[in-house]
Amino acid sequence: MSTLVDASQPSERRVRVWFGEHVIAEYTAEPAKAIRYQAAMTRRFYSLRVTIEPAIPVVNLDAVDS
Repeated sequence: MSTLVDASQPSERRVRVWFGEHVIAEYTAEPAKAIRYQAAMTRRFYSLRVTIEPAIPVVNLDAVDS
């Protein structure tokens, strides 16, 4: 079982490259690296959508309880 951790300001960003409705690449890193990755993927895949958003941490409750 997993749950979201309440984080008002996530410190990492998630970058995704989309082919239609399918994610073909995903990268999570600190903001500066994520922005560089987003720029590189936008240049490389100029016809695809590239998104960047806060990474929401997920905690596995089974691992926490053991």
